[in-house]
Amino acid sequence: QVQLVESGGGLVQPGGSLRLSCATFRSIFNLRAMGWYRQAPGKERELVARITLGYSNYADSVKGRFTISGDNAKNTVYLQMNSLKPEDTAVYYCNVDDYYSQYWGQGTQVTVSS
Repeated sequence: QVQLVESGGGLVQPGGSLRLSCATFRSIFNLRAMGWYRQAPGKERELVARITLGYSNYADSVKGRFTISGDNAKNTVYLQMNSLKPEDTAVYYCNVDDYYSQYWGQGTQVTVSS
């Protein structure tokens, strides 16, 4: 079992930045994949960014604005979000795949509004 705890969400103005953190409480070095998803009201959950076997991929809507990274020493996955737009408003979820199962965090709310 892998416990994931997200933090870093909040209210930010358009054009602002936030960094989301996902504490995994285990080594992230040998994970198959780690990523961030989001779900806006009335919409399905969608992929935002993901690192799979060392390769990163991003949703077209966030390319050039968001960056996913991992810190092995802190067992933490990050999502740096810059140039935020109102359409980025959603609950953001951390996800990891350890080759045996996938695990989800409880989500953190990001609201982009003036």
